[in-house]
Amino acid sequence: LPNLMQNTLIPPLPPIHAVALITVSLAAAVHDIRSRRIPNWLAAAGLLAGLLINVLHAGSAGLVSSLLGMGLALAVYFPLFALRGMGAGDVKLMAALGAICGPSFWFWIFVVSAVCGAAAGLILASAKGRLRSTLWNAGFIARELSCLRVPHLTREQLDIHHASSLRLPHGVAIAVGSAAVLLFSYLR
Repeated sequence: LPNLMQNTLIPPLPPIHAVALITVSLAAAVHDIRSRRIPNWLAAAGLLAGLLINVLHAGSAGLVSSLLGMGLALAVYFPLFALRGMGAGDVKLMAALGAICGPSFWFWIFVVSAVCGAAAGLILASAKGRLRSTLWNAGFIARELSCLRVPHLTREQLDIHHASSLRLPHGVAIAVGSAAVLLFSYLR
């Protein structure tokens, strides 16, 4: 992954963008750990901050970048929410981060956050003695989606809101992914 990131240009974010990215993602992680929710006011503040700092930094080009980042995040995360595999707060958080950092930087946050979330999910499933069923469910989800079927309609425990589903505070994976990509962009 670092070699792939190195071969694509990920310019460092301007300092104000970096501060906004870290502030919003860390605050969301803390809220997600404490309450398993990411508050709407935090996502809205991040979204407005992203739009504002991008417009102030680059004018109309900044606005376009902010809107494209937000749009890409919504295009990727909303289907996950619609399939009941992701909470609405995670969707809004990623839209806010996309508005702060733009589409290309957001894409790497998504990739690294997904890897972190998958690793944490496997660790949690293993710790709960549910690794085999989790892997089976992942295969089942892939098969159902390949047949254009909604997985949680067949197996209700695949709905993130079902009482027996394993739940992770995805805001933490997003914060780790954000910090890792930010750090890599500055160290590169």
